[in-house]
Amino acid sequence: MANITEAEIRKIVENIIKGASASKKTEWTSTEYGGRKLVGVYSDMNEAIDAAERGYKAVRAMTVEQREKIITEIRRLTREEAQIMAEIGVSETGMGRVDHKRLKHLLVADKTPGTEDIVSEAKTGDSGLTLTEMAPFGVVGAITPSTNPSETVICNSIGMIAAGNGVVFNPHPNAICTSNYAVDLVNRASALAGGPEVLVCSMDKPTLDSAAVMQSHPKIKLLVCTGGPGVVKAVLSSGKKAIGAGAGNPPVIVDDTADIKKAGKDIIDGCTFDNNLPCIAEKEVFAFANIADELIAEMQKNGAYLITKEQADKLAPIVLPEKTGKNGKTVKAVSRDCVGRDADVLLAKIGISVGKDVRCIICETGFDHDFVQHELMMPILPIVRVGNIEEAIELAVKAEHGNRHTAHMHSKNIDHLSAFAKAVETTIFVKNAPSYAGIGFGGEGHTTFTIAGPTGEGITSARSFTRKRRCVMADSFRII
Repeated sequence: MANITEAEIRKIVENIIKGASASKKTEWTSTEYGGRKLVGVYSDMNEAIDAAERGYKAVRAMTVEQREKIITEIRRLTREEAQIMAEIGVSETGMGRVDHKRLKHLLVADKTPGTEDIVSEAKTGDSGLTLTEMAPFGVVGAITPSTNPSETVICNSIGMIAAGNGVVFNPHPNAICTSNYAVDLVNRASALAGGPEVLVCSMDKPTLDSAAVMQSHPKIKLLVCTGGPGVVKAVLSSGKKAIGAGAGNPPVIVDDTADIKKAGKDIIDGCTFDNNLPCIAEKEVFAFANIADELIAEMQKNGAYLITKEQADKLAPIVLPEKTGKNGKTVKAVSRDCVGRDADVLLAKIGISVGKDVRCIICETGFDHDFVQHELMMPILPIVRVGNIEEAIELAVKAEHGNRHTAHMHSKNIDHLSAFAKAVETTIFVKNAPSYAGIGFGGEGHTTFTIAGPTGEGITSARSFTRKRRCVMADSFRII
């Protein structure tokens, strides 16, 4: 991880050992951890919003230096308690891997921008000086997912506090305890740094009703939603300024100029990171036919288990069962019992017994297969053979479904890379690396778990949660 010294690594390891021992014995709920009441958790959304407004007024009165002290303390506690949050997250949701979730928390601690992201602009000329500054919105209402619950709460909190906002969260109902632990962590950090005891707030029992109250409340000036298409649509229909981070179905193209050995490892590493829960993770592969066999072999060397077409067809209705939609039509939806589960757990559902060394299930399919067309968020990776770059790009763009979220490519051909990047129009485009490089893990650039494709903010940071204010001094302060 970037920016971690040897001394910090030793401290992290010590805390992991302590945390692993303690957290296994500790009882936790959406309002308590180990008998300690979590700070900033409310039973009524109106009370939570009022508390968040008080937090906003307190942080607004602070200097930028004081805000940064709070953020520094959030980073420190996140590093120290990464293991605890990772274990609670897996225990509560049943999704993902503890070791990978710990790394995601360290990534958030190290690479989420703080107050340095808030930069003023000045323009001078014959008519004087105009100053443009990034101002807070006020109280932000945030909806967070079950896939990256505490990571999103902490990442959003750092950015929103850096921008000078107060925050109220309405977490995903399947990750309340994990999300509220993170809310408490932020508030503990604030108090330790001399800030308000309650800076960010949450609900003990978040519901659609509490979300509706948040979305319509006059004190909420900005809505930020990280989740599925349904909740994103709801916040975009609220009539308020909204940032929406929606679904994706990231394709990968591998052409015959790629380093196939590296591509095989990178794709499996990215696809299996936290069992494919990150929205940027590789979801389907389009491989040139003349290198497909070699690519599959390299994937198998890196923990992939190849299943047959018959086995894939048997697994598909288990992970994508049919249900009746709101309009009465039959639709396929991912099974909550399968999302983020280990590969061996999924294989066991079709009678295949393997060890934990198997990290990913791969299979060859046609373009129309359910595994290609649906975002599974599981370590299942379909591979479609293509004849040339034109076919690969056409199919990959269709499979991405216009989400414009993330895409990947392994190639040494600049023309191929450029053509795919232009055609797919995604917020993130990763070349010759695992998907997680796109959020700064093993790649350059800052991290976020709120990637706003639908509303255009892209890889959000503190400046995303600000509004521009202009101050004009006519005929003065021009000194040249």
